[in-house]
Amino acid sequence: MNLKTPFKLFSFIALFTIHATEAQIYPLKQNKMDMAIATYPEIKPSTGIIRELPIHSNSEIEKINDLYSEDLHSLLEKQIYTNKTWKSLVQNKQMSIGIVDLSDLNNIRYAGLNDDYMMYAASLPKIAVLLAAMDALEKGELEDSEEIQSDMRLMISKSNNQATTRMIDRVGYEKIEAVLRTPENNLYDEEEGGGLWVGKRYAAGGKRHPEPMKGLSHAATTRQVCSFYYQLAMGNLVNEERSAQMLDIMENPGLHHKFVNTLDKVAPKARLFRKSGSWKNYHSDSVLVWGPKRKYILVALIDNDLGEQIIRDLVVPLEKVMKKSRNL
Repeated sequence: MNLKTPFKLFSFIALFTIHATEAQIYPLKQNKMDMAIATYPEIKPSTGIIRELPIHSNSEIEKINDLYSEDLHSLLEKQIYTNKTWKSLVQNKQMSIGIVDLSDLNNIRYAGLNDDYMMYAASLPKIAVLLAAMDALEKGELEDSEEIQSDMRLMISKSNNQATTRMIDRVGYEKIEAVLRTPENNLYDEEEGGGLWVGKRYAAGGKRHPEPMKGLSHAATTRQVCSFYYQLAMGNLVNEERSAQMLDIMENPGLHHKFVNTLDKVAPKARLFRKSGSWKNYHSDSVLVWGPKRKYILVALIDNDLGEQIIRDLVVPLEKVMKKSRNL
């Protein structure tokens, strides 16, 4: 007689009974989970844990502006203003912040300070080149090769300027602008303060294609960078497959400063998808954090000599803001 068979049967009956009882006692909780599973199929029914990125959605995702949370914004402002230096930088438009709390996929929330104020962002807008290249590859406008794959990785992980310049030359400024302006992406719009822009090669020579509002060559707003990462996480950039490829390129950053320096300590088990930039007193960083206890997006643009250290110091306070907001 095989004793394993009745044991398996008993385990199955017990597990079924537990889940049935749980559904009867907590019908609202179960209904909410069913709704989440219908919208995001990779949520495991028994645990609610997300398996992987990008998150597959069966419906059209909301725009970043529709995710704005007044409560999250109030807490963010209050937290930042406890530091006199940070408060001064924000008030003088030398510091811009954007955060997206992804801990509850049925209630994704966004907030920012100076988030529609466009600033010079150094190498951070290289993510726009990556997006334009992926769009070109998908449409057959660019023929894939080992060199292109290598350059895209060098451009993001190592922030290599030579690789980025080669990618810009391959896709062109007009293509980059067109992809950023599409209604589907909406990553640059004058009516929303601008956004992501790449209008110069990361080299000494070559023609410029400055953005229309301020004439910046490499620009960003924290709102549109948050939108980039949010759409990327949701599989909305180009398509789910291309979003997955971009996530793969952006994971495990080669440079461990700014946000990543702190996250390596406080969230060593989290997956990090990141692009940063620095030039003179301009410092920028952006990261999608995906871990057991942390699921969020952070973006900061700072015009200050101490910007690199400020960005390191922002991680813990911004985590506190999101944690507090969940209890409201």
